[in-house]
Amino acid sequence: MVTAANTEWSWKQAEPLPEGLDLSVHNFIGRWRRRPACRRPLEVTAEAALAVAPEFEALRDHDLQLRLHDYRAHFRRGGSAAETFLVPALAAIREAARRTVHLHPFPVQLVGALALHRGFLAEMATGEGKTLTAGLAAILAGWAHRPVHVVTANDYLVQRDAAWLEPLYTFAGVRVGHVTGGMPPPERRRGYAADVTYVTAREVLADFLRDRLLLDTLSNPTQRRIRSMVLPGVTQRRLSGLVLRGLHTAIIDEADSLLIDEAVTPLIISRPVPNPRLRDATLQARELSRLLSPDLHYRVNLRYREVELTPSGEEVVAEACRELPAVWKGRDRRHELVRQALSARELFLAGRQYIIDQGKIVIVDEGTGRPQPMRTWQQGLHQAIEAKEGVPFSDPSETAARMSFQRFFRLFHHLSGMTGTALEAGTEFWQIYGLPVLRIPTHRPCIRTRLPDRFFPTSTAKWEAVVEGIRSVHATGRPVLVGTRTVAASERLARFLEAHHLDFRLLNAVHHGDEATIIAMAGEGRRITIATNMAGRGTDIRLGQGVAALGGLHVIATERHESGRVDRQLMGRAARQGDPGSAQLYASAEDDLVRRYLPRQFQSLVGTAPAPVAGALVARAQAKAQSIAFRQRQQVLRGDSWLEESLAFAPGS
Repeated sequence: MVTAANTEWSWKQAEPLPEGLDLSVHNFIGRWRRRPACRRPLEVTAEAALAVAPEFEALRDHDLQLRLHDYRAHFRRGGSAAETFLVPALAAIREAARRTVHLHPFPVQLVGALALHRGFLAEMATGEGKTLTAGLAAILAGWAHRPVHVVTANDYLVQRDAAWLEPLYTFAGVRVGHVTGGMPPPERRRGYAADVTYVTAREVLADFLRDRLLLDTLSNPTQRRIRSMVLPGVTQRRLSGLVLRGLHTAIIDEADSLLIDEAVTPLIISRPVPNPRLRDATLQARELSRLLSPDLHYRVNLRYREVELTPSGEEVVAEACRELPAVWKGRDRRHELVRQALSARELFLAGRQYIIDQGKIVIVDEGTGRPQPMRTWQQGLHQAIEAKEGVPFSDPSETAARMSFQRFFRLFHHLSGMTGTALEAGTEFWQIYGLPVLRIPTHRPCIRTRLPDRFFPTSTAKWEAVVEGIRSVHATGRPVLVGTRTVAASERLARFLEAHHLDFRLLNAVHHGDEATIIAMAGEGRRITIATNMAGRGTDIRLGQGVAALGGLHVIATERHESGRVDRQLMGRAARQGDPGSAQLYASAEDDLVRRYLPRQFQSLVGTAPAPVAGALVARAQAKAQSIAFRQRQQVLRGDSWLEESLAFAPGS
């Protein structure tokens, strides 16, 4: 039970982003903190732990547990006591891992765990054992008896990782719990009451917002203590409804996906509010939009995903609105409704931004390709898309609380994470979260073969070449993993392969059952797997028997992503832990990245110029996309900060 006495409901106040000269100094400090030399002290500590390892290998289980519990007492006291016993504690945990989960952490995993313990973002290659690395660091943090959240990508990984490492946690004297979607409050409360809790970002942020709504004016610790003395009964009843124990330490797996790609996605606590007038206006806007022609009546800006009416379009709309209800009389309001309908038609496409599932619009995460059934677009856009597709209307929502992941994770006192791709966003990780990126070397040398990129003038020519590439590799007996950016692209490739009588497994927002198993089996001989670029992230691909001798897994990227990190993450699926493997990129002048971010006069060169020139042009488009996305995330964070400050007040002030 969470009580007023043991609730640790406090969080760090996020500092404003530095600007001007302060930003220059801040960036210099960040470059210094993430220089390669920073890894050496961690390596020295890991080597010291390995040097004392024989002492613990000779202990019986009971004696090893006693030593671990002794170290736990020192870490609970904190300060210099914890640092003094860090080396033997790490060695003891390593030996406990061997006995409980039958894995002896590699030296680089010890370095990774120390990086997390020191507050770094550890870049560890795919297949290097990030799950166990996070477990080692979580034990050190859990010994302090402050709330520790290990944040993973989905509910499957939450349950899998917590269950897999539970014997190690128990042996080390750490209570582990997990929280997944659909859990009732009592079970969630038990999950968060553990020393270490495995949870998705969406669940922990939703619980944070619900608890903050419940606390209301009691969110300030000082005010809470005063109220508990003046009105103990009322305060206790309110606190008894909380599920979180507090915010202190977060260890984030696949941190680039959450802290960068999904950073500005707001999680909203809301309730549906029937609005028949909005439904009628949305249907009328759909009909009005059918009167308008592109270029003549409106222009579409693909780069910024905006639609603007031309003067001619404004005249057509004004004339058509003469006989419509009063809501259409205001110029700004009618333009907003029509632009929303045009955006739904031009910028939001089935198979890309959403799918239709059982008569409902389901948003697709463009970064992961996964369906997001609990998300909706705001300000009438969701209803505009429902009107376009002719599906039943959903009620708009009234917002009770909202916060972006970007702002939420800045509230933790101790933040760290892991990912296979972080260096490209090192500046952003430092500026936004104060996280220095540190690359951890691989346990075995990477022997991935990167084949030359191929460029084509049209998407049709590209897909024909992709199919031929799949056929040629498949004929050798090697497995092939094909990454696509969108659901529509994966379905298109699936039809091509069916026409060539090639068996495959398809993984996207429509076909996503048993995702982890499909990805885990992608390394079996002669297996063809089509997946949206990030699907199955967090699941290892192990090579089947005899596949290594044939050359390992071959990865095909069918389009450059707007973020180079996602491309590298996909390529990193091949050649894990010293296995052989290869990867190749196919791109065309008609790809979204080229059309949106490369000047029109250069677009045709992508398919006709020599490969080095085409590659440089695509890289330029990608850099532009990354720069725009970074600025947008900064703007959202400043907006979040402004909103938080403007709505904050102290009772009685």
